[in-house]
Amino acid sequence: MASPAELALERTDLDDAQLSHLRRLVGTWGILADLSFSDLVLLAPMAATDPEQRGGGPMLVILGQMRPSNSATVVQHDLVGQTVGAADWPLVTATYQSGEVSRGELQLEAGEEPVRVQCIPVRFEGQMVAVLARLAAQAGRRPGHLERTYRDVFDRFAVMLAESAFPFPTEELATEEAPRVGDGLVLVDEEARVRYASPNATNALHRMGMYSQLEGHRLSDLGVEESAIEWALASALPVVEEVERRPDVIVLLHCVPILAQGSVTGCLVLLRDVTDVRRLDRLLLSKDAAIREVHHRVKNNLQTISALLRLQARRLPPGVGRVALSEAERRVRSIAVVHEILSRDPSDQVPFDEIVASLIRMAEDSVVSSRPVTFSVLGELGAVPADIATPLAVVLAELLQNAVEHAFIEFAAADDEPAAPLEIVQRNGGTAYASVGHIAVRLCHGEESLTVEVADDGAGLPAGFDIDATSSLGLSIVRDLVRSQLGGTIEMRNGRLGGDAESVGDPGTVVTLDLPVRPVANGRI
Repeated sequence: MASPAELALERTDLDDAQLSHLRRLVGTWGILADLSFSDLVLLAPMAATDPEQRGGGPMLVILGQMRPSNSATVVQHDLVGQTVGAADWPLVTATYQSGEVSRGELQLEAGEEPVRVQCIPVRFEGQMVAVLARLAAQAGRRPGHLERTYRDVFDRFAVMLAESAFPFPTEELATEEAPRVGDGLVLVDEEARVRYASPNATNALHRMGMYSQLEGHRLSDLGVEESAIEWALASALPVVEEVERRPDVIVLLHCVPILAQGSVTGCLVLLRDVTDVRRLDRLLLSKDAAIREVHHRVKNNLQTISALLRLQARRLPPGVGRVALSEAERRVRSIAVVHEILSRDPSDQVPFDEIVASLIRMAEDSVVSSRPVTFSVLGELGAVPADIATPLAVVLAELLQNAVEHAFIEFAAADDEPAAPLEIVQRNGGTAYASVGHIAVRLCHGEESLTVEVADDGAGLPAGFDIDATSSLGLSIVRDLVRSQLGGTIEMRNGRLGGDAESVGDPGTVVTLDLPVRPVANGRI
């Protein structure tokens, strides 16, 4: 089913400004449906070239349909997209041709009781662009004071529709938080004096501490801030504002001016008690702040541990002990990077590309070879679940460090000499490195899996290498994290990243990780 905007574009000759006017009407006409206790249907003339256009009067297409929230609907079926003519809805076509409001009856379905119809012309800048049909049940009991007041206000808005004064050019689409008529309605005159307050509005004002008689008084006389009402009356434009009477009571006001022949004759004030909503918002903000603080403290503690390990390593003589502490310090730092990002945005998704950039900088700082090494990143991983980010960061840090430490063997670059361990070579009387090493990371976030590849153009893997039989602590950590916590697979082979098309230099080593998008436990989804 096409949306109202798509229908209007496909089946009418309305221009962009007219379509925007109708979109604003459809976005705010819930107020009109509630005021009239009726279903509303918006119809626009079909384009002359539309295949369903036929003789015998204009054909109109139904662009939108709105049901009231405070009464039963009389239209059980979805009418959007249907086309009607004089034989189907004669009052609608009559209103479109004459430009005058018309009233009567309409039988929507054969065998059903007719419904009352009021057809209102919708104009934009004085030009007829659509018809608003109000469909209501046949009159039953005598309406009370509330119903009579609401319908009188609806009739005033109907005049505004016909005069191009409603919807307002600055009116925004209604949100879930926006008050509806059923939440509470206060009607004020052009002097901001209350003429009517619904029971729900009275209850909301009672919560704000107002127990005096409302009618005939201004809200400011009773101690309630009414700057929103004054601004709506002065500017002839709708105003939305929150009023906090006491720290524990917050009311949202939606002030809609009522116009007649260009002059403001009053204002419709919709009230909604949003105290509980704001309390929940504040609790969520407090919770987010607490989570950020926890991540910040974890990051600080990890950095402290990292510094202690680094100090301890410096006190040891060169050897296995110093290397082990340095590796442990680097692993702790890679975890701290994740918590640093979570301390800024404690969401369930972590922007992993920022983590990759930090891990690349850590790997660059750890290069000790006399052979220069460059790094590059291809693609993006985007946001990943927080419980995947930490083990994946440790894995990527280990793979980068493994490439930095073991991939590049220094050699002589003289063409007429066999390769031999040599840090630098003489070239044209100067000193130059024999070659430049490359390490590339390729990232891909698919619909069902994440792919991470780390490739280098170094020495490659030794013959008969098997990651399941490796004695390297770093690769053992990578293998176990990928298979247990990440539930993925790991492959290490000699070759180029992505094949010849995306070569990063001479053939070297490629490590490929395939991980499921969803977090896993014990290797199972």
